[in-house]
Amino acid sequence: MPLPPARVVRAVEGVRTGLQRLARKLAPAPFSLLEMVQGAMLSQALYAAAELRVAEALRDGPLSAERLAERVGAHPQTLQRLMRLLASNGVFAERKDGAFALNPMGAALLEDAPMSMRGIAVLMGHPIHWEDWSHFVDAVRTGEPSLPKLRGMTAFEFMEAKPEYGEVFMKGMGAMSATETEPLLAAYDFSRFGTVVDFCAGRGDLLTGILEKSPGVRGILADPRVAENGAAELLAERGLADRCEVVTADLFGPVPEGGDAYVLKHIVHDWPEEQALRILRNVRAAMRPGGRLLLMEMVVPDKPNAAHSSKLVDLWLMLLVGGMERTSAQYGKLLTEAGFRLERVVQTPGAISVVEASVR
Repeated sequence: MPLPPARVVRAVEGVRTGLQRLARKLAPAPFSLLEMVQGAMLSQALYAAAELRVAEALRDGPLSAERLAERVGAHPQTLQRLMRLLASNGVFAERKDGAFALNPMGAALLEDAPMSMRGIAVLMGHPIHWEDWSHFVDAVRTGEPSLPKLRGMTAFEFMEAKPEYGEVFMKGMGAMSATETEPLLAAYDFSRFGTVVDFCAGRGDLLTGILEKSPGVRGILADPRVAENGAAELLAERGLADRCEVVTADLFGPVPEGGDAYVLKHIVHDWPEEQALRILRNVRAAMRPGGRLLLMEMVVPDKPNAAHSSKLVDLWLMLLVGGMERTSAQYGKLLTEAGFRLERVVQTPGAISVVEASVR
């Protein structure tokens, strides 16, 4: 089904946010705040359901708590209490006979669901993730990321040292990233470029989508882990191998030349100013006149009190790596210092935007 235009999505979001705020205003302020505080426990309930693979167990039809417990290896009474809570929040459906059934929200916890949320649910409830957040106040106090102090290494080094958690983290990030591809493709016309370079592209899901939607475009997929991340296999599977070159490229090293557009998706936001400028200047050195830089990032709204997921992700970046989500004005300043000119910010039907810049 085609995605609605960004302006329609923003209007719907505005109505939804307004209703949520009205509901909170109608309740006593302490009760509304209490509901927000308890959100952490709901995250743990979702984590338990994801870990137990409850959605998979319900795929073939409703089950009683006892039958469901047998399927997932849990205690019947405690599982029933978990399911009762999640059903009351619309995640599953509780029938009059006491059985539990899958519904659209619960189906999003299926690992093979389109835009599956299982990976992010497992990450959000993981003990290491919770330990990281237990030190968040230190980041607020000091202005420095607390994870390196807690772990004795950077977040990226920690993922390599703890590969099991690294896999959980990457699957969670992949689940979030998968929700952004279609909005980006719907909102931005890539067909005007001859060659698109996706820098530090991971497996290349976005570039794959660009090439599929724009048959006249060629691609260069650059990433430090192309030998192991399945990029070449994905391109071959989609029949795009002859239109896309796969190269190894380091984040802070030389950037492949020859592109008309350079895509950096959720790269710049990971880094404080100094490192972000270094990355952007390296890209600038590889670009030819008339080229375009396309940063795929959540842009923080300028409007005071505006609800936007960028504000929550911003705190996560503060905690882990010392990065930040930026406003359009902050991107304009950063890009100018790196030798670019901010041309426009293109909103998408999702939370992500395209920050387009030209060479100065």
